[in-house]
Amino acid sequence: MASVTVTRVIEAPADVVFRTVADIGRFSQAVPHIVNVEFLSEVRSGVGTRFRETRLMNGREASTELEVTEYVENDHVRIVSEAGGTIWDTVFTVSPAGGSTELTMVMDARPQKLSARLAVPLMLRMVKGAVETDMDAVKVFCERPVEPAGQAGTPPAETLPAETAGPAAAAGSAGATPSAVTAAAPPPDMKPS
Repeated sequence: MASVTVTRVIEAPADVVFRTVADIGRFSQAVPHIVNVEFLSEVRSGVGTRFRETRLMNGREASTELEVTEYVENDHVRIVSEAGGTIWDTVFTVSPAGGSTELTMVMDARPQKLSARLAVPLMLRMVKGAVETDMDAVKVFCERPVEPAGQAGTPPAETLPAETAGPAAAAGSAGATPSAVTAAAPPPDMKPS
């Protein structure tokens, strides 16, 4: 098994950071290259939530199906996906650190086929860069100043209707939807959408 671990210290409360990685609408606002989210289950929050995430990778749209398999509010969320003969198991963990929060993402890759065993070490370099980019985006999103509703014409993110929160949020639905979309997502089958 191979893995990638990325940690960021974020100047925001743990509950804000957790909601950002565990709510698909917020995560899709934080990570700009997520272009669409489609729910595949009736469950839209917590364990059992299944969805397809589409993001831009190298100028092309790539989709990955993900499932929330663990969800402990304000502690951790686990997302599992299978792509390219590999099971990708990602856990986002939040830990209060004084007035800040430590966000750690661990992505384990468990190849199921010989070809995947050979490819995973090479893919992990690309995945680590994408994970770093996503974690940086989450940090910036959580640390941004939020103006009170009605000031400067911009309501806080949690009050934005889905249709104005960006393409992925609009595709998601209103309401909290934990997803913790894997940062680089498992290297998906690159299929034009």
